[in-house]
Amino acid sequence: MKPRLNLYNFQELIKPMLKMEESVVSSGLEISLIELVKMRASQINGCAFCLDMHSKDARKKGETEQRLYLLNAWRESPLYSERERAALAWTEALTLISKTHAPDSVYDVLKQNFTEEEIVKLSMLIVTINGWNRLAIGFRSVHPVEKNSAAA
Repeated sequence: MKPRLNLYNFQELIKPMLKMEESVVSSGLEISLIELVKMRASQINGCAFCLDMHSKDARKKGETEQRLYLLNAWRESPLYSERERAALAWTEALTLISKTHAPDSVYDVLKQNFTEEEIVKLSMLIVTINGWNRLAIGFRSVHPVEKNSAAA
């Protein structure tokens, strides 16, 4: 895959996205929840650049390998709290909005686990990571490759 352009060469244009990212990361939501949401949206969107970045970030911030490996099957694993499950379901609903239309059933569970303010914070987090995914995929951003990990 050949990169199309380096988005970060346009700092002035991406400044609003960077500010939004900063805002959601410092919103008060749990760091582990933020990283799981970023990972799950990036899995759905197939964003290798973001998956690489956020899996490393999550591990640095204390997330376990097992929870990262099982994230795609969170419904079948007991490793995620009810709050995390509600957030992951909402992540999927908003990421796949054209298919799901954010169903009431998902929102009802979300309301049981988050305040209205937290729902807005979580939703802004989901919007932000989906935006980054679309930019990284659209511009064919390539994640760093460790020498020993590269395909022959």
